[in-house]
Amino acid sequence: MSEYLIAACLLLVTVTATVAALTREPMRQALVLAMLGLGLTLLFTVLQAPDVALSQLGVGTAVTPLLIMLTVRKVRRSAGQRRDEERQR
Repeated sequence: MSEYLIAACLLLVTVTATVAALTREPMRQALVLAMLGLGLTLLFTVLQAPDVALSQLGVGTAVTPLLIMLTVRKVRRSAGQRRDEERQR
């Protein structure tokens, strides 16, 4: 039974990693990255590595995608402000 569960988790991780690599939009990529982190968390839990799973849950599923989203938002805002300043000149 556990072999099937491991195979299912590996398939989930493989699919989400491929989707993350093929996604062009940074905000969507951050969301897919969060799903990838969740899949890795499940895989580590099934492989009986709870300490690694908790680290992955905190960093890979929550913190990293959040930082990416905040960075994209900041860059888009500053680019919009620059465009507005150029239009006013």
